[in-house]
Amino acid sequence: MKKILVLDGSTRKQGNTSVLLQHFIEGAKNNTQDIHHEFAKEIDIKYCNGCLRCNLIKRCSIRDDDWSDLSQKIDEADVLVFASPIYFHYVSAPLKNIIDRFRSFVHVQITETGLIHTPFNEWNKDFVLLLSMGSSDDSDAQPVIDLFEYMKKVLGEKNRLHVIKATRLAVIKQLQKTEQELKDLYPKLKLDENLAEKDFVKNQKFLDQCFALGDKLSKK
Repeated sequence: MKKILVLDGSTRKQGNTSVLLQHFIEGAKNNTQDIHHEFAKEIDIKYCNGCLRCNLIKRCSIRDDDWSDLSQKIDEADVLVFASPIYFHYVSAPLKNIIDRFRSFVHVQITETGLIHTPFNEWNKDFVLLLSMGSSDDSDAQPVIDLFEYMKKVLGEKNRLHVIKATRLAVIKQLQKTEQELKDLYPKLKLDENLAEKDFVKNQKFLDQCFALGDKLSKK
């Protein structure tokens, strides 16, 4: 049975990020019940302070928070799901704080030309990015994708990255609005209401993609 760990970076539990996650989890439940859903803002995770002791002891040296338990779940998971709204072209602060602590999974060697990263254990995991954003242009999420392309490579050549980017989502639960509700909403956002028909179809496609991806990655 596949183990799935969801790291939810949403700062509110009923937003568009939550809707994407709900559909992914429902798809995953077709094949596994081993799904852990963690809200980043509710976990006690201190900031990485760059001490580099993890190079020597092969774990994070910060012990008086929830990282020890969380890092074990991360290590045991077959699928790691990172869900977040895009804030200023990046993931939310609570999720970024967790990502910084991933530093403790790799040895870092400084060289004359840069850094050499060597994972303490080679991973073979599926990384999933579920991103919601107000922008109509999904390239606003590119800085996040660039980071995860790098992370999945550094942590093991066999890792795989799957990305769903949901765009033009300005209000809470917009993904669940009907075509008529979008037509009523868009003039208030100074958007052409003629976009509503196309966006309603697009929003349903985002949700279907999340469900299908959850179903696919949860299979043995």
